[in-house]
Amino acid sequence: MPSGVLKLLAEDVEGLGVIAAAVQDSLLKPEDLKFDARSRAFGLEINRFQWELAGKRMPFYRSRAVLAFAGVQRVRSRGVSKDIDAVHALIDIRFEAELEPPGGTITLVFAGATQIQLSVECIDVTLADIGPGWPTRRKPDHEKNRS
Repeated sequence: MPSGVLKLLAEDVEGLGVIAAAVQDSLLKPEDLKFDARSRAFGLEINRFQWELAGKRMPFYRSRAVLAFAGVQRVRSRGVSKDIDAVHALIDIRFEAELEPPGGTITLVFAGATQIQLSVECIDVTLADIGPGWPTRRKPDHEKNRS
């Protein structure tokens, strides 16, 4: 059983890239998405594949984690299912700067055509595992899934 709990903070594009790599292939349901307009915070509870522990063979692990974005001014989404049993797979997180930094748009890219765009004042993102990892038989395989 893995002993570490991952905690990361990103305040620039490089840090966001580290978090994007750590959450690649995370799974979540639509009910796991939350936006608090008053505090300008957007969060996701995810089942994160622990890439940092993955070798070529089992055991593989997932852990429950929270991915949180601060300074969110607006949220737009496309393709997020209304089906409570739907599962979305997070593939990437991208940032596009505005003409006046440090603001911009963070795009959460999911498998299929699903995207969530966050208009942000700046990059202020945290990722924290909130529980121990559990074993899983499957390791995401991007080579196998290419068309």
